[in-house]
Amino acid sequence: MAGGYGTGGPGDDRGDSRGRRGGYEGLRRLGDEIEPTRRARRVANEEGLAALGSEVTGQPSRRRRKTSARVRRRRIIALGVAIVMLIVAFFGGSWLYLRYRFNQIPKITVSAEQAVISGQPFNVLVIGSDTRSGLTGSIAAQAQDPNNPVTGQRSDVIMIWHIDPKTKAITVMSIPRDTMISAGTALSSSIGTFNRINTAYAQGPNTLVATIEANFGIPINHVVQVNFAGFVGAVNALGGVWMNFPQPARDAYSGLNITRSGCQLLDGTQALAVARSRHYEYYGYGRWASDPSSDFGRIRRQDAFLKALINSAKSKYNPLTINAFLGSIPQGITIDRNFGLTELIGLAVRYHSLDPNSIQAKTLPTKGVNGTRWGSVLFVDQPAAQEMLVSIFGNQLGAPTTPPPNTSLETPQPPVVTTTTAPPTTTTQKSSGSGSVTTTTLDPNWRGFDPTPCSPQ
Repeated sequence: MAGGYGTGGPGDDRGDSRGRRGGYEGLRRLGDEIEPTRRARRVANEEGLAALGSEVTGQPSRRRRKTSARVRRRRIIALGVAIVMLIVAFFGGSWLYLRYRFNQIPKITVSAEQAVISGQPFNVLVIGSDTRSGLTGSIAAQAQDPNNPVTGQRSDVIMIWHIDPKTKAITVMSIPRDTMISAGTALSSSIGTFNRINTAYAQGPNTLVATIEANFGIPINHVVQVNFAGFVGAVNALGGVWMNFPQPARDAYSGLNITRSGCQLLDGTQALAVARSRHYEYYGYGRWASDPSSDFGRIRRQDAFLKALINSAKSKYNPLTINAFLGSIPQGITIDRNFGLTELIGLAVRYHSLDPNSIQAKTLPTKGVNGTRWGSVLFVDQPAAQEMLVSIFGNQLGAPTTPPPNTSLETPQPPVVTTTTAPPTTTTQKSSGSGSVTTTTLDPNWRGFDPTPCSPQ
């Protein structure tokens, strides 16, 4: 009868012991095979538990912290590269767009102008042309009398902007359009020996530049000419300009019709009527009164408009508005070929924070004479005129080759002026009476009826 668990017979202890040892060895081998799997499972569970603990406690595990730091570095580098690429793309695209818009602006060749000296003050001649060419609709109706059509072009506005890049100072000197000048040999065949300065522009901007340099010794470095359409388009593109009218105002000749007093928004057509007004009337004390200063009053209102336009342009940051403004420039604004895009951008950057009130506005001193063969005209008033020129342009001034005539139609050289102090601001009117000269000066401290720049409340 068989018995026990070993290979021996019943009661054989050695067989039983060998059986148990064999079983133990098998279990150990099985354990050795299972242990790596168990250890691997334990490590995986530990990482899972560590990750869960990090989320619960907010403290990252050591292994996860090293991985996150690497990821963060990679993300920061990638973000930096993306930002640089965006900046390059933005400025590159902006430059191409500005170049595209700049190429649309009509250019003219002005051989009489002089080159800009780097870092030195320079002078920009701004011409307001009265040409009606290309006008349509309400603007044409306002600017053109169908019974007396105006043809050709004259310089309604002659401004010389003296710009000093070192001090960032800007002085604007206006020359009244009826100021008498010496034509010289280049012009005498077409306009005579003497004539109004605005007739020089009828021959083109180059002739006007040559006339200014020959009569006053002022070097002109750049030219910008603006016609009615360009004026209106620029104002409308900026959304209008804000001007304060102390009293209601009107001008039947320019189309001005301001029915109420106070700070108000003017569109391009209304702003043009203000800038063109030579027969300005204002309503006060129950009646309409006239501004007797004619061109001089218009120059003051043009100065006020320019400051209002600068205020409007500075406040615009909307890309669509800026685009509309840039798009309006080619409609009626022309510049000389030497006025480069880089120079224009440099001026915009340098003067982007310009306070319009810091711009000094002056008018060339003149004497008015009626009853001449040219009608009512203005003669340069010396020595006040030369004092003003020296105070503005300093050693830039050259000796005139054809000085402007005096009331006796003589052309003496201007007096020697050593002072750099500007003369008092005065306004001399044209006289009434044949051949007479008046030196009546309006009070420069009272122009209470003129509009001024303002800000909406």
